[in-house]
Amino acid sequence: MLGRRQEINLQLTELTDSGLLAFFLWFGHYLRSELALHFFPNLGAIPPFSESLWLLAVIVPFTPVILESRGFYTNLISKTPARSIRQLLEALVIVGMIIGALSIFVRWQVPSRAVLILGLSLGVLAILLRESCQRISLRRRIHSGVGREPVLIAGLTEDMDRLLESMSDEHRAEIDVRACIDLTQHPVETLVSAMHQHAVSRVLLAAQHIHFARVEEAVQACETEGVEAWIASDFFQTAIARPTFDTLAGRLMLVFHSTPQVSWALLFKDTLDRVGAAVLLVLSIPFWIIALVGIRLASSGPIFFRQERAGRNGKPFMMWKFRTMHTNAEAMREELAAQNEMDGPVFKIRNDPRIFAFGSWLRRLSIDELPQLLNVLRGEMSLVGPRPLPVYEIDRIEKHAQRRRLSVKPGLTCLWQVSGRNGIKNFEDWVALDLAYIDNWSLWLDLQILLRTLPAVLRGSGAH
Repeated sequence: MLGRRQEINLQLTELTDSGLLAFFLWFGHYLRSELALHFFPNLGAIPPFSESLWLLAVIVPFTPVILESRGFYTNLISKTPARSIRQLLEALVIVGMIIGALSIFVRWQVPSRAVLILGLSLGVLAILLRESCQRISLRRRIHSGVGREPVLIAGLTEDMDRLLESMSDEHRAEIDVRACIDLTQHPVETLVSAMHQHAVSRVLLAAQHIHFARVEEAVQACETEGVEAWIASDFFQTAIARPTFDTLAGRLMLVFHSTPQVSWALLFKDTLDRVGAAVLLVLSIPFWIIALVGIRLASSGPIFFRQERAGRNGKPFMMWKFRTMHTNAEAMREELAAQNEMDGPVFKIRNDPRIFAFGSWLRRLSIDELPQLLNVLRGEMSLVGPRPLPVYEIDRIEKHAQRRRLSVKPGLTCLWQVSGRNGIKNFEDWVALDLAYIDNWSLWLDLQILLRTLPAVLRGSGAH
């Protein structure tokens, strides 16, 4: 699929899925309220469907959006039914959490759980059937060649071959390549003649290794003919950064980004961070009281520990924790440097003598981290993200690639946190987990890490 056509097809598919979900939620209510009572009169009546409209307002528009974020609508040909089912179940879990949150905090009641379960089950089956029919139709189109758009490909032969190889079966099902023209061997007039001969509406330019002047000449020829010119943007080979387009002062800019782009998902993450931090602050008040009283009785000195940590892009911020070490801990760090068990710039040792007994208990249950919820509320940290390191440790990082962990907000928990924490002795392995999080970030990954954090905290995994 190409460009706007792909976008329109995706929107139509999402609208279809929304309609299927709406219909089967209503149909589930009909089955429960009419047919079920006819055969099983002792079941009892349920509220009218009008009281379930808020469920439709949540499920119908948001489920397809979540499915899109899970990649449900991509790779239709090669995707297995098991993968489709898993993606649908993941979306239902997220939708269920939204409904649960609204039920708890907004006090919106679910009139009938049976209707909700029955309607969603039927809706999921209908979506799987719709996908199966769409897959069969697409395969038929691939084999028949009917309805494919005639296009030309121009550029260097090697670049054109690479472009064709990169196309999936779904993309090839949409286009019919009438000719490939090597612009290094033929003048632009050959391209113009091919446009006339094949009556194409689109020219794909694979121009990675062609002089820009020749590419400009080809684009101008397409402009004159009223034919769309699409230029492959892989002029530069990058290992991590992904190219996108944006505008600056009216000029089109090719942007290479190696961090999650600004999106609704990121905005939702920021909102979720602040709301979640506020809720956790309220729920954790008993632990705050225990920590405040315990630290005051166990060790002389301030209750809170403040330290300058490196935030997003290395910007310093003041991070808060409950104090778990003696007041002279920073002075003792130099004396204990030889016992450091972590390679790289990070300083960590097992059974650190600077930690007093009650502080060790706070660390084991991660209660000492609770004041960082204030940093999350201030927008300096996130619930999930690479752990913030002290500024002086960041200054000692020798490999520039490791600084990419600073490209996102630091977090309360992360992959390292749920993968053994201090059990990981190699700083490169730690950074590799952080970079894997950045490269594969999604709201679903954040949710998985949050769900894994509580068991890790209760086990005290790697906490010293």
